[in-house]
Amino acid sequence: MDRIRLTIVISFTALSIVTNYMLIGVPNVKFMDFIVFIGGFCFGPVTGALIGILTWLVYGTLNPYGFVFPIWVTTMFSESLYGIFGGLLGRSHFPINSDERWLDMSLLFGVFGFILTFIYDLVTNVVTALIFELPLLACIITGLPFTLLHELSNVIIFSIGSIPTLKVVRKVIGGDVEYLSSVTNGH
Repeated sequence: MDRIRLTIVISFTALSIVTNYMLIGVPNVKFMDFIVFIGGFCFGPVTGALIGILTWLVYGTLNPYGFVFPIWVTTMFSESLYGIFGGLLGRSHFPINSDERWLDMSLLFGVFGFILTFIYDLVTNVVTALIFELPLLACIITGLPFTLLHELSNVIIFSIGSIPTLKVVRKVIGGDVEYLSSVTNGH
């Protein structure tokens, strides 16, 4: 891993962890998923996945609520899906500069945030049910308020934050997203 990519992974991971602790008192409202997604979008699926895994590696270990090892591992790998999907989307030449399509693109990012969060929550609920030998339906129903809050907050964060954040990252780092992704993936 070269220095540029390592710096990006460390910076995005640190930002993700810091924002998690800032919002620790607000259950299931976090910028982490969004940051991991943006990291993947800008710098490729491998970098995005690393950001997701490392964020949960640190945050999950030092979480004041504690952790259960199999659920912790599940959250690490489920979080990486945000980075992987963001990276694949970023490589598809997704148009973020189209000002006349800003609303459409914002809504689309919100849909992506919802789908990824739905998958994340479903996987973590299934693993929780298996680990604690709970009926899956009971686990899903009990977790429903947290799931809905997580999904709704991510729809809002992804919808409102994606395009402005991608434009800022592009401006700060210089170049376009495709170039940034190729630099950090060694192409």
